Order: sequence, then C-alpha cells, then structure tokens
Amino acid sequence: MSRVYLDHNATTPLRAQARAAMLAAMDVAGNPSSVHGEGRAARALVERARGQLAAALGCTANEVVFTSGATEAASVLAGGAEVDECAHECLWVHHMPGAALKAKGYANNETGLIDDSDGANLVDIVQAVGKVPFSFAWSGADMAIVSAHKFGGPKGVGALILRDGVDIAPLAKGGGQEQSRRAGTENIVGIAGMAAAAEAAVADLAAGKWARVESLRNGMEAALKAAAPDLIVFGEEGPRLPNTSNFAVPGWKGETQVMQMDLAGFAVSAGSACSSGKVRPSRVLRAMGFDDVTASSALRISLGLETTETDIARFCDAWLAEYARHKARAA
Repeated sequence: MSRVYLDHNATTPLRAQARAAMLAAMDVAGNPSSVHGEGRAARALVERARGQLAAALGCTANEVVFTSGATEAASVLAGGAEVDECAHECLWVHHMPGAALKAKGYANNETGLIDDSDGANLVDIVQAVGKVPFSFAWSGADMAIVSAHKFGGPKGVGALILRDGVDIAPLAKGGGQEQSRRAGTENIVGIAGMAAAAEAAVADLAAGKWARVESLRNGMEAALKAAAPDLIVFGEEGPRLPNTSNFAVPGWKGETQVMQMDLAGFAVSAGSACSSGKVRPSRVLRAMGFDDVTASSALRISLGLETTETDIARFCDAWLAEYARHKARAA
C-alpha cells in the first residue's frame, strides 16, 4: 500500500506550476547582473517573478528581497529583537528581551494557531501563504519572511519583504544585487519556481480548496478523541490553519509515535525540536503552559490539498492501533 504524506508544514510537495517554471528557467543561460542580451533575459525572468510574488503577498515588487529562505531573511534581526515565545526557531535565536524591534509568527508551524495581532515589526508568514488570507499591505508590519517550500515551491529559496522606506544592513555583503540588500547572484531557477508556486497557492485559497482539508482535519480529530479520551488537541479552541493538527497523549513520546507511524506508512512529525540528535520538549507548547511530559508527547499532522478521506481513515486506524498497544503496555 502506498505511503501517505502528512508533513506538509515541514515541506509541501513541489507544485506542477513550479516545476514547469523551473524547467523553463533552466534554459536561461545569462547572469541577471550581466548587461548583454542573455543577462537581460535572466534579469527579466527575475523581475517578472518578483512581480508575481509581490501580487501573491500583497506588497510592491520593490519590497521583495530574494533570499535562500526564511532563515536567512530572519537574519535581518541579527542585532536582536523581542520575539514572541511561540515564534519559529529562526526568529527565536534572535530573541533579546527589551529590544526595540518586535517579531512574531502569523501562523504557528506546530499548532497552526493564528496570531493576527498588530504591533510586530517583523512577521513570519511562512505557514500562512496560500492557506489563510494575508496581505503585507494591511499587516502593519515593516518586514515579513517567506520560504518557497512551504507552499509548493522548491527548497532553498525565499524572500524578505521589506516595506518601502525601511533601511536595513545588507543580509549578505559583496555585489549590489537586490538593491544592495542581499549580495550574490540570484537563484533564477528557484525564484521562478517560488513565484509560480505562490501564484498557484493564492489561487487555490481564493477558490476555497482548503475548506475540504479543514473538514478532513476536524473529522480526524473528532474520531481520535472519541476513541482516545486522554487525547489533548493543542489550540483547538482558537483560529488555526486549516491543515494543521497537533495533539498528545501525555506519556507517549512524540518521537516514538513518529517512528511507529513511519513504519506503518505515514510521514508525520513530532511536536518537539531536534538539535544535534537530542530531542527536547516543544518550546512552543511549554510557552502555552504545558508541562515537559505533555510537550514531549506531541504529534503534528499537517495535511495537503492532495490528502484524501481514505488517507485520513487509514491514519486514524493505524494511530488508534498503536494507541491501544501503548495503553496495554502502560496498564
């Protein structure tokens, strides 16, 4: 039986539109910084993609700075920022209590909880793009960060969205690329794929395609809670991404469940971060008030547009079978 991929918040499979755009870009030979015809063709591709991405994110083309991903884009905070406790690690590493700059995530990658509050200078919209409505123009933020592989683009490319008039130190020094805000030859293949993916992602959102996924997610949670009364669903009381579920049975370690589900044919994720081979309780869940045992027991399921009712039924059957074994061992 085929495997089921339920880890879209880690990486979403490459969209057909992105693949086609990347294949076409591979035939563009010039360097976008060169002044000859081939270079101008490469520059035209980059600027066309910049416009596509800007339209998808609700900003101007001039506000888009291409990077290698959201982590590099977040290095704009290298001088320190007051970071929300539930923010992604790429922001949290820059946390400096009392700093003038404020940073937060718009949609949490673990729980899916949405924070649309005002007041942040930088907003991480990595998980929001194409799943929930967002426009940089009305966000009130000065900066936002995105990664292509979260909405069906290629890995290794992203962007910093920088409001017109906001000055920053260069993310990388060298040439004058990206208006001297990030040196280095632009990754035209990745940029083309990202722009095509973003355009397709917002079109899917506008078409209401995530409503079906949200219904599958809600049905899965209802089925699991009915059979596992000690199950905790994190953030179920608040507004969430339509595809994300994070839950725990306290005492049943998340990484154990990941391995069990992998052997059963399902790609899922633990709700804890792994660093240098050491699994730690989720910082996000601890910030939400849960103890280490519960925070270490989290399992994240993140669905995609291709996820089917059969996929979810199979997952529920497999997870509940392992749950029964866990309860038997604990008895």
